[in-house]
Amino acid sequence: MRKVFIKSVSVFILLLMLAACSVTQSVNKTEEKKDSTYSINSLLTVQPIVTGAQQTSKYLPMLTDKRVGLVVNQTSLVGNKHLVDMLIEKKVDVQTIFAPEHGFRGNYDAGEKFSSSIDSKTGVPLVSIYGKQRKPAASVLENLDVIIFDIQDVGVRFYTYISSMHYMMEAAADAGISFIVLDRPNPNGAFVDGPILEKAFTSFVGMHQIPLLHGMTVGELALMFKGEQWLNTQHELKLKVVSLNNYRRTMRYSLPIKPSPNLPNDIAISLYPSLGFFEATPVSIGRGTVFPFQVIGYDKVSLGNFAFTPVSIKGAASKPKLLNTALLGQDLRQSKIRGLDLSFIIDCHNKFKANNLEFFTRANFMDKLSGTDKLRKAIEQDKSAKEIKQDWQQGLRQFKRARKPYLLYPDI
Repeated sequence: MRKVFIKSVSVFILLLMLAACSVTQSVNKTEEKKDSTYSINSLLTVQPIVTGAQQTSKYLPMLTDKRVGLVVNQTSLVGNKHLVDMLIEKKVDVQTIFAPEHGFRGNYDAGEKFSSSIDSKTGVPLVSIYGKQRKPAASVLENLDVIIFDIQDVGVRFYTYISSMHYMMEAAADAGISFIVLDRPNPNGAFVDGPILEKAFTSFVGMHQIPLLHGMTVGELALMFKGEQWLNTQHELKLKVVSLNNYRRTMRYSLPIKPSPNLPNDIAISLYPSLGFFEATPVSIGRGTVFPFQVIGYDKVSLGNFAFTPVSIKGAASKPKLLNTALLGQDLRQSKIRGLDLSFIIDCHNKFKANNLEFFTRANFMDKLSGTDKLRKAIEQDKSAKEIKQDWQQGLRQFKRARKPYLLYPDI
């Protein structure tokens, strides 16, 4: 009888232990569910990035009773409204619009020059800073008190909007007027890579001793241009940057509007640093297609199995490379590549070399895009991407130290 009793008690205790484990597991699962829900809610409550242009309370007071010039294009939006339209509605005295590469409305081809004119919608004079003159004459600035720069950049040295900003900063300093930068995110801001520009290779596609991918916003760059005394002026620039809210340079940022005709989406913007070098070669990177900077192709060397044919597209590529020619190459529209990938340019060079064809047909332009002749020569000497990038590291470390005083947002 006693044995039966002990056995019954043992079974009861075992059942209690199993019940306790079950409750514990249930509690743990509930906690995990709570944690999971909390994590999801945390992601959902991340504050949206607020651009400089959206923070009107910070810069509209600086424009009271001022004659204003604007360096803007199609990306200069405040919500769904263009900065020009918003300022005019606020009774700001907008005197002049300075139009950079691709024009005020973003409807000119890459490299296409255009003349000054009048904006048909607002009646405001348009002054071209991508024609015969890239810096406006002093007489143009005589009737201005302040210049605002508000253009979306993509974080690559050879993208010319930062060169236009440089020239306009010099012009403002010489004229003794204020310069305000309304900051915007850098969609390639997580990357600092590529060769540092050497002074001997200075051009409009590379004016500053910074890497190809500098990881800075236009506001930070403006501070650096001034602070490092890179501006060719004897006058002190009155510079103000309206910085971003809720921004970290490692954030993925999808541009709400294409920054130029041949960078239509996030994939193109991510591939731009790697494919930009092909502009100095016979190879097409998709200008004249609906997927520019998302393909690689050629007709005389097999670069892949994807077929496409560049055609004339007004306002984007009127006369693209290899016009109306059937090409074979690579379709990169599903690419996950970000930063600077040298494998594309190295692989294509090797295939041209194997077929005894000249690859760098515009060697001088390649060197200007690179900011050095060392990259081209290293590729021609069959160095690997790892070997080439290793040579950049000391310069990149020095640059990161030099840029640190000018950073407005958390560093990488």
